[in-house]
Amino acid sequence: MIPYSVQTVLENHKLSAIEFEPGSTPTSLMAAEQLGVKVGQIAKSILMRGKDNTYRMFVLAGDHKISSGKVKRLTGVKHSLAGAEETQKVTGFLPGSVCPFAVEAVDIFLDSSLKKWPTVYPAAGTDSSGVPVTFDQLLEICNAVEVDVAAD
Repeated sequence: MIPYSVQTVLENHKLSAIEFEPGSTPTSLMAAEQLGVKVGQIAKSILMRGKDNTYRMFVLAGDHKISSGKVKRLTGVKHSLAGAEETQKVTGFLPGSVCPFAVEAVDIFLDSSLKKWPTVYPAAGTDSSGVPVTFDQLLEICNAVEVDVAAD
Protein backbone atom coordinates (compact mmCIF):
# COMPACT_ATOMS: atom_id res chain seq x y z
CA MET A 1 0.00 0.00 0.00
CA ILE A 2 1.32 3.43 -0.99
CA PRO A 3 2.12 5.53 2.11
CA TYR A 4 -0.24 8.44 2.72
CA SER A 5 2.54 11.05 2.36
CA VAL A 6 3.47 9.69 -1.07
CA GLN A 7 -0.16 9.35 -2.17
CA THR A 8 -0.71 13.00 -1.27
CA VAL A 9 2.23 14.08 -3.44
CA LEU A 10 0.97 11.90 -6.30
CA GLU A 11 -2.52 13.39 -6.10
CA ASN A 12 -1.18 16.95 -5.90
CA HIS A 13 0.79 16.37 -9.12
CA LYS A 14 -1.89 14.30 -10.87
CA LEU A 15 0.33 11.21 -10.94
CA SER A 16 -0.42 7.55 -10.27
CA ALA A 17 1.75 4.76 -8.94
CA ILE A 18 1.87 1.38 -10.63
CA GLU A 19 1.69 -1.38 -8.02
CA PHE A 20 2.70 -5.04 -8.07
CA GLU A 21 2.96 -7.96 -5.66
CA PRO A 22 4.81 -7.08 -2.41
CA GLY A 23 8.58 -7.48 -2.73
CA SER A 24 8.58 -7.45 -6.53
CA THR A 25 10.50 -4.19 -7.23
CA PRO A 26 13.22 -3.71 -4.56
CA THR A 27 16.09 -3.59 -7.09
CA SER A 28 16.46 -1.65 -10.31
CA LEU A 29 16.59 -4.86 -12.34
CA MET A 30 13.47 -6.32 -10.71
CA ALA A 31 11.60 -3.02 -11.05
CA ALA A 32 12.52 -2.75 -14.74
CA GLU A 33 11.32 -6.32 -15.36
CA GLN A 34 8.00 -5.68 -13.59
CA LEU A 35 7.43 -2.38 -15.39
CA GLY A 36 8.63 -3.65 -18.77
CA VAL A 37 11.19 -0.87 -19.17
CA LYS A 38 14.98 -0.53 -19.42
CA VAL A 39 16.96 -0.68 -16.17
CA GLY A 40 18.23 2.86 -16.85
CA GLN A 41 14.67 4.16 -16.56
CA ILE A 42 14.47 3.14 -12.91
CA ALA A 43 15.19 6.16 -10.71
CA LYS A 44 17.03 4.61 -7.78
CA SER A 45 17.28 6.68 -4.62
CA ILE A 46 20.47 6.40 -2.60
CA LEU A 47 20.74 7.97 0.85
CA MET A 48 24.25 8.95 1.92
CA ARG A 49 25.65 10.45 5.10
CA GLY A 50 28.40 13.03 4.81
CA LYS A 51 31.32 13.41 7.21
CA ASP A 52 29.54 16.63 8.16
CA ASN A 53 26.66 14.42 9.48
CA THR A 54 24.34 15.71 6.77
CA TYR A 55 22.18 13.25 4.89
CA ARG A 56 21.80 13.72 1.15
CA MET A 57 19.77 11.71 -1.33
CA PHE A 58 21.09 11.01 -4.80
CA VAL A 59 18.69 9.74 -7.45
CA LEU A 60 20.23 8.20 -10.53
CA ALA A 61 19.51 5.84 -13.38
CA GLY A 62 19.20 2.21 -12.31
CA ASP A 63 21.98 1.12 -14.65
CA HIS A 64 24.53 3.53 -13.13
CA LYS A 65 26.60 3.48 -9.96
CA ILE A 66 27.30 6.51 -7.84
CA SER A 67 30.79 8.02 -7.88
CA SER A 68 32.02 8.77 -4.37
CA GLY A 69 34.63 11.10 -5.86
CA LYS A 70 32.01 13.13 -7.72
CA VAL A 71 29.86 13.29 -4.58
CA LYS A 72 32.83 14.59 -2.58
CA ARG A 73 33.66 17.19 -5.24
CA LEU A 74 30.02 18.29 -5.31
CA THR A 75 29.50 18.56 -1.56
CA GLY A 76 33.01 19.15 -0.26
CA VAL A 77 32.85 16.18 2.11
CA LYS A 78 33.30 12.43 1.92
CA HIS A 79 30.11 10.35 2.13
CA SER A 80 29.17 6.80 2.99
CA LEU A 81 26.02 4.87 2.19
CA ALA A 82 23.40 5.04 4.91
CA GLY A 83 22.52 1.69 6.45
CA ALA A 84 19.05 0.16 6.30
CA GLU A 85 18.01 1.42 9.75
CA GLU A 86 19.41 4.89 9.06
CA THR A 87 17.60 5.02 5.73
CA GLN A 88 14.28 4.13 7.30
CA LYS A 89 14.78 6.58 10.17
CA VAL A 90 15.75 9.49 7.89
CA THR A 91 13.40 8.89 4.93
CA GLY A 92 10.59 6.84 6.44
CA PHE A 93 11.18 4.21 3.76
CA LEU A 94 13.02 0.89 3.79
CA PRO A 95 15.84 0.32 1.29
CA GLY A 96 14.32 -0.93 -1.95
CA SER A 97 11.28 1.28 -1.49
CA VAL A 98 12.82 4.72 -0.99
CA CYS A 99 10.73 7.39 -2.65
CA PRO A 100 12.56 10.62 -3.54
CA PHE A 101 9.50 12.76 -2.86
CA ALA A 102 7.67 13.02 0.44
CA VAL A 103 11.08 13.10 2.16
CA GLU A 104 11.69 16.00 4.51
CA ALA A 105 14.88 17.72 5.66
CA VAL A 106 17.11 15.94 3.11
CA ASP A 107 18.67 17.67 0.12
CA ILE A 108 17.89 15.74 -3.05
CA PHE A 109 20.19 15.59 -6.04
CA LEU A 110 18.94 14.23 -9.36
CA ASP A 111 21.64 12.79 -11.59
CA SER A 112 21.62 13.77 -15.25
CA SER A 113 21.89 10.04 -16.17
CA LEU A 114 18.08 9.99 -15.93
CA LYS A 115 17.65 12.87 -18.35
CA LYS A 116 18.03 10.75 -21.49
CA TRP A 117 14.80 8.83 -20.79
CA PRO A 118 11.37 10.27 -21.69
CA THR A 119 9.90 8.52 -18.62
CA VAL A 120 11.61 7.39 -15.42
CA TYR A 121 10.21 5.38 -12.51
CA PRO A 122 11.05 6.16 -8.89
CA ALA A 123 9.58 3.95 -6.16
CA ALA A 124 6.39 5.10 -4.50
CA GLY A 125 7.42 4.21 -0.95
CA THR A 126 7.03 0.45 -1.33
CA ASP A 127 9.13 -2.41 -2.71
CA SER A 128 6.38 -3.12 -5.24
CA SER A 129 5.75 0.16 -7.02
CA GLY A 130 6.90 2.67 -9.58
CA VAL A 131 5.71 6.12 -10.61
CA PRO A 132 6.00 7.15 -14.27
CA VAL A 133 7.33 10.73 -14.42
CA THR A 134 9.52 12.85 -16.63
CA PHE A 135 12.93 14.05 -15.50
CA ASP A 136 11.62 17.61 -15.24
CA GLN A 137 8.59 16.53 -13.20
CA LEU A 138 10.82 14.61 -10.80
CA LEU A 139 13.17 17.58 -10.49
CA GLU A 140 10.25 19.84 -9.59
CA ILE A 141 8.41 17.42 -7.28
CA CYS A 142 11.56 16.69 -5.29
CA ASN A 143 12.74 20.29 -5.32
CA ALA A 144 15.98 18.68 -6.43
CA VAL A 145 19.17 19.97 -7.96
CA GLU A 146 20.43 18.43 -11.20
CA VAL A 147 23.95 17.04 -10.81
CA ASP A 148 26.46 14.63 -12.34
CA VAL A 149 27.39 12.03 -9.72
CA ALA A 150 27.14 8.82 -11.75
CA ALA A 151 30.35 6.89 -12.23
CA ASP A 152 31.80 7.09 -15.75
